[in-house]
Amino acid sequence: MSFQVPEKYRITKGAMGSNEGFGNNGAFWVKTKKCVFTVIASDQMGWEYVSVSLPLRCPTWEEMCFIKSLFWEQDDCVIQYHPSKKDYVNNHPHCLHMWRPINQEIPTPPSFMVGKVGAA
Repeated sequence: MSFQVPEKYRITKGAMGSNEGFGNNGAFWVKTKKCVFTVIASDQMGWEYVSVSLPLRCPTWEEMCFIKSLFWEQDDCVIQYHPSKKDYVNNHPHCLHMWRPINQEIPTPPSFMVGKVGAA
């Protein structure tokens, strides 16, 4: 199974509380040396989904990569959407989202269109 939640970070008490019986659905506080991320995860309605937020700023690319590695396998491709303006939803100013359709492969561009492999 490629999408799985890190149970050690699951919030089990309070309004956001859940337990292992909820499967890959619930809220998590992922603590690192620098900060605590609030993460919401689900695998409903044909999508695997993770939202990642911090209280005072948006997560960085590196932080999103770290969170991705906790919920998905290294070779899994997930996406962040930039929807049309009419479809914007912003319930938290410092929250980013990762999505992966279930049972569908995400098309990706050839790597040479992104940059030179091994250049960095």
